[in-house]
Amino acid sequence: MIPFLDLHKVNKRFESEFQEKFNTFLNSGSYILGKEVKAFEEEFAAFCGVDHCIGVGNGLDALRLILEGYKVLNRLKSGDEVLVASNTFIATIVAIKQAGLTPVLVEADAESFNFSNQSILENISEKTKVIMPVHLYGQLSPMDNIKELAKEHDLLVIEDAAQAHGAEYSDGRLAGNLGDAAGFSFYPTKNLGALGDGGAVTTNNADLANAIRMLRNYGASTKYVNEILGVNSRLDELQAIMLRCKLPELEADNKKRIEIAKRYISEIKNDRILLPKFSGKDDHVFHLFVICTKERDELMDYLKDKKVGCLIHYPIPPHKQEALKEFNHLSFPVAEKIHDEVLSLPMSPVLSDEEVSRVIDVLNEF
Repeated sequence: MIPFLDLHKVNKRFESEFQEKFNTFLNSGSYILGKEVKAFEEEFAAFCGVDHCIGVGNGLDALRLILEGYKVLNRLKSGDEVLVASNTFIATIVAIKQAGLTPVLVEADAESFNFSNQSILENISEKTKVIMPVHLYGQLSPMDNIKELAKEHDLLVIEDAAQAHGAEYSDGRLAGNLGDAAGFSFYPTKNLGALGDGGAVTTNNADLANAIRMLRNYGASTKYVNEILGVNSRLDELQAIMLRCKLPELEADNKKRIEIAKRYISEIKNDRILLPKFSGKDDHVFHLFVICTKERDELMDYLKDKKVGCLIHYPIPPHKQEALKEFNHLSFPVAEKIHDEVLSLPMSPVLSDEEVSRVIDVLNEF
């Protein structure tokens, strides 16, 4: 069996270091917002090329706290509109709603699965204050066009970088340093994954960073002195330890993912399967390798029979979810087609050459 993702194998590479660091952590007696979180924040900020990183509880909170932080700074107010991809994972939209802002769903581009630039332009109104590009599946959004529109209309650009750790733009900047702020998730399956939930905000805005540091910790900058109403959303000290162990390997892991993707793209030859578009550069770090097929159910059954793992990311578009009833009447034909046809193949830095070859052979025989 070739699993879709073998997390045990991914993390076993770090087992001895995990155990050593855990023992140190256990004996330290410092378990919340200690030196490990601070060290990880400094290291991840340096990795992304930004001035500030703030560790938070998860990726959803990272996005929400960015928006809440801008409200504290009076840059945003309740009801302001945020342009967001119609084919994103629901968490992106939930974060906007939880911050008291209004999501405006934007149609997807059929080839890149990212924003349709024309759709962004069509949806900008007087109430629009934020563009929130989602670097879906690990592929960077068209940031030059987005930044140009944002500048023209005086909009904030907040990246949902939950799937794009280490993705590099054409000018050498990385995800997390391509807008005004960015939210990351360290959910265990991510390219940089913890052993539980975790997230972070990256930004070059010192005022925003300070606001988010307060917001994540009950609104306090000093213990028991609460300046604003905040929440409890702190990156766990233990997860920071795991992330620090894994961060030095992220670049190599991403290169391995790209190598596997290049093999899939060059060696899968099947007219019934549409492969993702890829520039061949590092602007896509293949958190997921997503194909499209009109015969998805048949292909899934076939792969199961051949003992090759796969998953759907994601089966139901946000505007069709029961939890988002206010959007149920909307139609996004491209996003709906994507959700009906996408299928994710095995992708991880611990896939062997033999396993990759097996996946390719199985798909070519479909």
